[in-house]
Amino acid sequence: MLVWLFLESKGITEVFSVGGRYDLVAIIRVKDNDTMSELVTEKMHKVAGISHSETMVAFRVFSEHDLKSMFSLNMD
Repeated sequence: MLVWLFLESKGITEVFSVGGRYDLVAIIRVKDNDTMSELVTEKMHKVAGISHSETMVAFRVFSEHDLKSMFSLNMD
């Protein structure tokens, strides 16, 4: 299965099956952009069944707690 091929690649820590425009979302955790580029272009794009990808870089991480406070109307 395609998901297991992703998870065998060092740097891919999670794979989500999603609805909508895309079928899968892979979370890549690596030290630098060069490593990410190598993983995406030299490994993922060579997997049969992958026709294209879109790479997004996360700048910040928000926990569930952070999201609740961001969208709260402070009406306690």
